[in-house]
Order: sequence, then structure tokens, then C-alpha cells
Amino acid sequence: MKKCSDVMTKDPACCLPGEGVVEAAKLMKREDVGSVPVVESRLTKKLLGIVTDRDLALKVVAERRGVRNVKVEEVMTRELVTCRADDDLQTALNAMAQHQVRRLPVVGSNGQIVGIIAQADVATRTEAPQNTARVVEEISKAGAAGAQR
Repeated sequence: MKKCSDVMTKDPACCLPGEGVVEAAKLMKREDVGSVPVVESRLTKKLLGIVTDRDLALKVVAERRGVRNVKVEEVMTRELVTCRADDDLQTALNAMAQHQVRRLPVVGSNGQIVGIIAQADVATRTEAPQNTARVVEEISKAGAAGAQR
């Protein structure tokens, strides 16, 4: 059985809660990712939340908020589903399906971000396409509802 550490993207790029959403969007573009973990400080990397491209689209653009004035902490998801690096991958896949999330932060013992697992990681770093198909199907059942998308 693979561990979460086998498929996670290690040491993901992060942002701070007081940074602007424009900076978060630029980071997503530069890193070619759809989400950025939000940490307490760059030193501790204690996970506080996650901001996604969907958060930016629905909570900033769709609400016609002035992007220059909106901080990440105003639109980030705070209630997260997480896993540990040494968890079995199947446990993480089950959590993604159960909570209908596309991204799962991986945290260390002190709540610091050590990695992130996205659907693409599961698809490209495992040899179990049936797991990927099942996770995508379960997550997709939620439609537009849910967090961490």
C-alpha cells in the first residue's frame, strides 16, 4: 500500500493570510496550481487554510469585489480535511471522496504543511486508475457544493 508521502507534492508554495488575492492568483499561475495553502508564517508553515482558484472566482470576481483590497484570509477555506504523510493513500482517497474535496493538504505533527495531494497527483503517481476514477466520481457528485474544491 502506498503512503501519502509517495504521491504528494512536497513543500507546496504557500501564502500568508494577510496577502492580497492578486498575489495568491499570481502564485497559482507561476506554480501552475489551482490551490495554495495559507500558513501562519513562512517559518512555521502552520496550516491555517487553503485558497483555491474557485474561491477567487466565486468570492471575489463573481461578487465584483475590488481585487486590490481583498485579503486571502477573507476568502480562504478554514475548515480543512487533512492527512499525514505516513497515512495509507487509500485513507486519503477515502477522505477526498467522503468530503468531496479535490485537494488534500498533508500536515506534520505540529500542523505544518509538508505536502498536498491533488487529483492529478493520484492520477499520475499511482498505478491504480480505478482509484482515481472512483475518487473523481465521488467528488463530482457534490456538484458546486463543498469546500477545498
